[in-house]
Amino acid sequence: MDVTISFTVNGRQRTVTVDPQRSLLDVLREELQLTGTKYGCGEGRCGACTVLIEGKRARSCITPAAGVAGKDVLTIEGLAPARSQPGTEGDALHPVQAAFLAEGAFQCGYCTPGMIMTTVALLQEIPHPTDEQILTAVNGNLCRCCDYPRILKAVRRAAASGR
Repeated sequence: MDVTISFTVNGRQRTVTVDPQRSLLDVLREELQLTGTKYGCGEGRCGACTVLIEGKRARSCITPAAGVAGKDVLTIEGLAPARSQPGTEGDALHPVQAAFLAEGAFQCGYCTPGMIMTTVALLQEIPHPTDEQILTAVNGNLCRCCDYPRILKAVRRAAASGR
């Protein structure tokens, strides 16, 4: 039996009517057309589907849609600060996105949204993490291209920039 769920996505109130056990990932991609969050393993193990719920990272592929009712969800599409500011073009990158771009911290790019969202959560919690803290935080995010050295540099760069 479908239920109606209201929650905030990237600062915008959204309401959907879905099976309450349907994954948040499916709702984001299929109902809300927010396709930046990627489907990887479907088991919460690879990190490609990472979003922030109430500021904490979560695997959207294993989060039931009903679990976000009344909560704030942030996806990769909601990071760029200029997109939410009136009178701007919307092309500015979030400092973490800019750091990943500057370091070339992606190859195929499939893991990148999850890596970036994990980094945002880490830097909100620990603004100046050690390499060990960075590695621990991104440990659950898999990069099939094995671009980990550049990802580590990007996280360091983002931390140095104050974000």
